[in-house]
Amino acid sequence: MKQVRILIVFPIILLFIVSCNLNKKTANASTNKYQFTKDADKTYFTILQLNDVYEIAPIQGDKYGGMARVETVHQDLLKENEQTMLVLAGDFLSPSLLGTMKYNGERVRGKQMVEVMNAMNFDLVAFGNHEFDLSYTHLQARLNESKFEWISANVLHNIDGKHSYFHKIIDGEKHSLKDSYIKEFVNPDGTKLKVGFISVCIPSNPKSYVYYGDMYEEIKRAYNEIKDNVDIVIGLTHASLTQDKEIAKILPNVPLIMGGHEHTNSYDKVGEVVITKADANAKTVYIHRFEYDPATKKTQFKSELKEINDSIISNKKVKAVVDKWQVVLQSKIQEVVSNPYEVIYTAKEPLDARESTIRSVQTNMGKIIAESMSLAYNNEVDCALVNGGSVRIDDVLAGDINAVDIFRVLPYGGEVLKVEIKGSLLKEVLDFGEAASGTGAYLQRFNAKKENGKWILKKGKLQEDKNYTVAFSDYLLRGLDIPILSNKSKDVIHIYKPKKDEMAYDIRKAVVNLFEKNK
Repeated sequence: MKQVRILIVFPIILLFIVSCNLNKKTANASTNKYQFTKDADKTYFTILQLNDVYEIAPIQGDKYGGMARVETVHQDLLKENEQTMLVLAGDFLSPSLLGTMKYNGERVRGKQMVEVMNAMNFDLVAFGNHEFDLSYTHLQARLNESKFEWISANVLHNIDGKHSYFHKIIDGEKHSLKDSYIKEFVNPDGTKLKVGFISVCIPSNPKSYVYYGDMYEEIKRAYNEIKDNVDIVIGLTHASLTQDKEIAKILPNVPLIMGGHEHTNSYDKVGEVVITKADANAKTVYIHRFEYDPATKKTQFKSELKEINDSIISNKKVKAVVDKWQVVLQSKIQEVVSNPYEVIYTAKEPLDARESTIRSVQTNMGKIIAESMSLAYNNEVDCALVNGGSVRIDDVLAGDINAVDIFRVLPYGGEVLKVEIKGSLLKEVLDFGEAASGTGAYLQRFNAKKENGKWILKKGKLQEDKNYTVAFSDYLLRGLDIPILSNKSKDVIHIYKPKKDEMAYDIRKAVVNLFEKNK
């Protein structure tokens, strides 16, 4: 009897070893603990979840992320179970470095992302707040180009106070988007399983063409409207974790909320509701494998957080699309720096350039940018100031950093101006920037700090009757973020504009220079 058991177990072990070796080559398949033992009476489906993806190519020195690598994982999952969906929980059209560049005479504005996602055969996306960074014209163009479904229960198109669903135009016909989506799966005997998806978006990016309904009221409405027509309802949201937890309390029968917005992976549970978020820029993805029993109407699922790294071979079809856009990117960057992908710095701790922090508090990334502006003038300035709104990456930089990363942080570039300014106006500017916390006018500073209510500069306390030399990002002198400061302000005494061959001519070049000096 023991010999029979050994003979039976041995081929199973051998098969497992072979399977592991194959997995090691592709680094894509999952371990058995995340898979179900198949039962012919039950229905199985898989959802591959991404969120907050701004870059189509790998980041951090090519080590992490990359949509072509994600597609390899996607294809492996389809081989495992053809009933696999690919979804994204908002934020993908903006911000990105490529989005700010011109292609065929027009700003890209997310076109590259839609083209890549179409090549990957995405099934479903939620609106994220950054989708509305785009003008209505650009957003409509991206909607028309997309071959995947969009949903949101609380986001509507606002036209002169009248609200309607956003829409796609396909072959000249208008197709309204919906606040929910239904996907059908089948088990081997042909029994159908209907899965409903509902979504809401955080109302943090007000635009005249967008109306935001109350997230909690609208997702509850969407749930009530769909629940009797489906077997399972799943959330695909773009909200803060706190908000997702509140949604979980409102909808205790939703087994899973696939969320975004935070940029850092998380797995939380509120009652019986699981909330998952992957890392931004596809550094990780979530794989959810579902088992549904039609007899008991019981749903089970296993969630796997998978790292997307350089051990995963890129899918050739998607890589070809990514490479096309990378050529556009590289040609523009090489106008400023000769070797865009050379590692210029290794961050010992993450450099915080998230919108929620860079526009509210002093961060290490903000200090680096401002310090580089001072260095661009050989530190012959009393302080350096840059508006937090010029930082567009909405992410952290970690590990190896190259020039491309700096362009992602500061996609619009611009000059560093050396300005002679009266102390009284400088104080007003600093006070305004401090009070503007939470907006793009908040100032990141170098050699300017507040102690006991007084501003301290490089050489001591700010004196209102003295003149100072300050390195400013050129945008600040336009009077748009800080109305009291412009090139026409009477207390702006002199403005020096750098020449093309000077480090201060492009703020990104100045940051690269600082990193290279601190290697």
